[in-house]
Amino acid sequence: MNNTSYIELSKKAYKSNIRFLKKVVGKDVKISSVIKGNAYGHGYEPIIKFAESSGINHFSVFSAYEAQQAFKFTSSKSDIMIFGFIPEDDFYWVIKNEIQFYIFSYEGLEKTLKIAKQLNKKARIHLEIETGFNRTGLEQEEFDKTILLILNNPKNVEICGICTHFAGAESIANYVRIQNQLNEFKDYYKYFTEKGINPKYTHTASSSASLIYPDTRFNLVRIGIAQYGFWPTMEVLITRSNQFGDKESSLKRVISWKTEIMSIKKVSKGEFIGYGNSFQAPKDMLIAIIPVGYNNGYSRSLSNRGHVLIHGKRADVIGVVTMNTISVNITDIKSAAVGDEVILIGKHNKNKITVASFSEMSNNLNYQVLARLPENIPRIVID
Repeated sequence: MNNTSYIELSKKAYKSNIRFLKKVVGKDVKISSVIKGNAYGHGYEPIIKFAESSGINHFSVFSAYEAQQAFKFTSSKSDIMIFGFIPEDDFYWVIKNEIQFYIFSYEGLEKTLKIAKQLNKKARIHLEIETGFNRTGLEQEEFDKTILLILNNPKNVEICGICTHFAGAESIANYVRIQNQLNEFKDYYKYFTEKGINPKYTHTASSSASLIYPDTRFNLVRIGIAQYGFWPTMEVLITRSNQFGDKESSLKRVISWKTEIMSIKKVSKGEFIGYGNSFQAPKDMLIAIIPVGYNNGYSRSLSNRGHVLIHGKRADVIGVVTMNTISVNITDIKSAAVGDEVILIGKHNKNKITVASFSEMSNNLNYQVLARLPENIPRIVID
């Protein structure tokens, strides 16, 4: 049975993005594909397949649940890393299946070693260091006892990485803070290695830092939004353009979101459209009803503000976005008919509806719009 909308994914665009990103970070730096939030709304299965066919064999997720979803589709040669929450009961599955995960407190390490010993397995951990983001990370006063506990349990722990997370590398306003964090991380990293902790990977950079702060790359980067063809912010794009001549098209959008016209109605001048009185027809109008609403990820804040493409022409959303439908003005698109394609995100000829402009209209970030796309919308690979 068909859904009311569908998502198209371009494998060609994804591969182009990975080639560009590999060129940016260099051949000695490993890319970890961040696939949290159902691969930023693109879908775990297709993105994992795209990534592995592009030479990526390391994936990052936020939770044990997301790791379980990714585990269904990754090959035995790929690693999965959890950088967020693991419920206590899930530690057994995580350690048993050799999933990598962050340790950001001494108590967490104690719990991990207890379970690893019960399973007679090595826990594969990344030590996250607090450097000023003030979210998660080992505090300086925990360093010595953490190091001692690791060195005393070599049979039950593998140090896969030492890492931190920057506080807003996408904005030049945070430049000084990022530099302070980086310098602090380097000092702490040196301290750990001098004490006998030798990680396989050292990592601090997300998409933004990877693109504009070369010193943050080390030997692994965590690439999220950029692999899907989105610049993290306009500031990041401008910085890359000024320094390296990159264009917006250096990253290519992987996703398009489409539906079709459900119904067409004539509305007389002065009549209200939809719930309430947020839109009154200023003239006789022709409107199309589209079977997508906020239940499908189309934000209600796009009421009277959003746009779609029909026959390559922009059609304004009029009235309130309801749970299951939107109304759009097709008065100037006379040839529109029931069943015609409607582009919610994507392009047709020279016109396009991008997630960036979509986000600006709804006061959302790229990440929020994408992550809200429900998992039950079919994802179709188009090339």
